Amino acid sequence: MPGRHITDHQVRLYMTFRRSDSPATAAAKAAFSTASAYRLENDPRLPSQTASPRTRRRPDPLAGLFEEEVVPLLEAAPGLRPVALFEELRRRHPELEHGVRRTLERRVRAWRAVHGPEQEVIFRQAHEPGRLGLSDFTDMADLQVTVAEGPLDHRLYHFRMVYGGFQHALVVLGGESFVALAEGLQNALWALGGAPREHRTDSLSAAFRNLEQAAQDDLTQRYEALCRDYGMLPSRNNPGVAHENGSIESAHGHLKRAIRDALLLRGSRHFDDLTAYRAFIDELVSRRNARHQPRIDAERALLQPLPRQRSQDFEEIRVRVTSSGGFTLRKVFYSVPSRLIGHQLRVRLHDDRLEVFIGGSALMTLPRGRARRGGRHGHVVNYHHVIHALRRKPMALLNLVYRDQLFPRDAYRRTFDALLAGRDARPACRCMVGLLALAHERGCEAALAQHLEALLVAGELPHLDTLRARFGPAPSELPHIEVRLVELATYNALMDQPVMGGVA
Repeated sequence: MPGRHITDHQVRLYMTFRRSDSPATAAAKAAFSTASAYRLENDPRLPSQTASPRTRRRPDPLAGLFEEEVVPLLEAAPGLRPVALFEELRRRHPELEHGVRRTLERRVRAWRAVHGPEQEVIFRQAHEPGRLGLSDFTDMADLQVTVAEGPLDHRLYHFRMVYGGFQHALVVLGGESFVALAEGLQNALWALGGAPREHRTDSLSAAFRNLEQAAQDDLTQRYEALCRDYGMLPSRNNPGVAHENGSIESAHGHLKRAIRDALLLRGSRHFDDLTAYRAFIDELVSRRNARHQPRIDAERALLQPLPRQRSQDFEEIRVRVTSSGGFTLRKVFYSVPSRLIGHQLRVRLHDDRLEVFIGGSALMTLPRGRARRGGRHGHVVNYHHVIHALRRKPMALLNLVYRDQLFPRDAYRRTFDALLAGRDARPACRCMVGLLALAHERGCEAALAQHLEALLVAGELPHLDTLRARFGPAPSELPHIEVRLVELATYNALMDQPVMGGVA
């Protein structure tokens, strides 16, 4: 028999060389001894065929347990995890050592390979260029991104073309809503320059399965209408079967890992505002698309043309401004200028903003708020809208329901807390309203906040008259305007001149 140190690969090489060489020469080329070559001449079997089977080197720790107790449990409940089986065995046989758990796991895996139930098979697909685009949402809370206002609770809408690998991502502040889907999908298609023949997603069923049937039907019609505008066939994978959307599910993980790495290289997870974070995501996705540019360009030629204009990617709702100086929408109160009290407004509700219209005229854009935990109402308040009324009623600030949201920066809120702690409520409210009015009238909100922060660090309270002088315009900077009055006799002289052309 050949020596155990010879591998099957060496024996095959030897047999190949032996067709034209002597045993000694073929053995040298296969890198083993001549003696082993002559043994192979007598017995040409591979070493793996001549090796004696490996015997157990220690007693079986599951002898009398696996077949007698574990197998009946597996047959009765095929879904039992090995860890649950091990805990049950330890309960029945406390003398079992903890190291037996790995042995049990391997034994259960081997038993299931022979006797276990049939498993679901994933059928790999051949994808045609320009045929299929996928959409999905993924939660980004584990990245712990923060903006100026604090932790950013957000999701990422993710679109991907299956063949070319083109990707697009949109930062979504709310849930998996139709508005977010419509905006993100259309942004992706216009950036791609065309539309696929089919669009697949499970986001709609995931987002709206708890709504009433009428609302489900309405949203389904809107989704189908959106796909119809772009000539796409809408389709959805089966609920709970994630691998049917696997071409984007796996891409979620790759993209999130790339974002995590980019944040580590950046050295900070904090961004000055939402715009900066969105630019960061856009740049990262653009770099990833550049890797697949040849396939993306080849697929673009087979895409359907885009419509003349985008479809509606917002909800339009009519609201009425109440005497509170604002309106409530989706459990969030929004302040508007008080001159709009009593008027009906048209609001276009986007994922991150509200576009407000009166009639056909655009009024303003407001950041979109979200209801607080427990279903409590949220507030989006701009102190510029109400400061004129607060100046007449400064004590209203004390118990105002949206008092904390009224302050434009944290320094103002902390200053009011310090004022309340150091004096009576009435002068504290008057001083705080005066500070807000100063920031409104002089346009010094940021500079005043920095000064208030310095006073808080020094343990001092603000003096309104001092701050008015500090942030008021300097007399030397005021322009000098000289108005010269024309004498009335000049007008009389003009009246006495003859009219050109002789016409009276």
